[in-house]
Amino acid sequence: MRAFSEIEALAIQHHGSREAVEEKLTRPITGDELRAIPDDRWLSGMTQAVFSAGFVWKVIQAKWDGFEAAFEGFDPGKVALYSDDDIARLVSDERIVRNGQKITATVKNAQFVQEIASEHGGFGAFLADWPATDQTGLLEVFAKRGSRLGGSTGQYFLRFSGWDAFIASGDVVKALIREGVIDKAPTGKAAMKKVQDAFNQWTEESGRCQSEISRILALSVG
Repeated sequence: MRAFSEIEALAIQHHGSREAVEEKLTRPITGDELRAIPDDRWLSGMTQAVFSAGFVWKVIQAKWDGFEAAFEGFDPGKVALYSDDDIARLVSDERIVRNGQKITATVKNAQFVQEIASEHGGFGAFLADWPATDQTGLLEVFAKRGSRLGGSTGQYFLRFSGWDAFIASGDVVKALIREGVIDKAPTGKAAMKKVQDAFNQWTEESGRCQSEISRILALSVG
């Protein structure tokens, strides 16, 4: 595993200049900003990530106003109480993508958001207090207590919500394999720990946040 400055130099070489690389980076929002996000927006973001997984992202975006209306603004208190009749109604609702398993997952995730918010004073407060150096631990919480939030779905949800997340995208995985961190796409706990350890080392070395490191790794591939 080489120094991060060398990886950054590869990204600059591929994209022409340091400025060009910097323009492509994704930076997280602050802890205070995370805390200020209401719980319905967290459920909305989760649902968008879940429905987008394995589907065309632009289709979900185009229908999103319909999703917001169908799920009553993603109020966790309302969605958590949805009955089988409500789920059946949504399966027939043409405003959304009518995937019964993902609709059911949304109800379960509403319950998850409620539980976490009750324990921590808000879902945003929970995320604000969780260290970026333990994203793997956070994803384990998502997998155990949420629904369909494991793996890349959880990573994309965190990144797009503004949390300091790395994403094990195809190019990031290629870079991690090149650097000898892993030998294939990370799926188990041991492999994810190696990925987290590498990100933590590069963060300490470079002073960059994990989402920046993630993007630079991807940009270093080409």
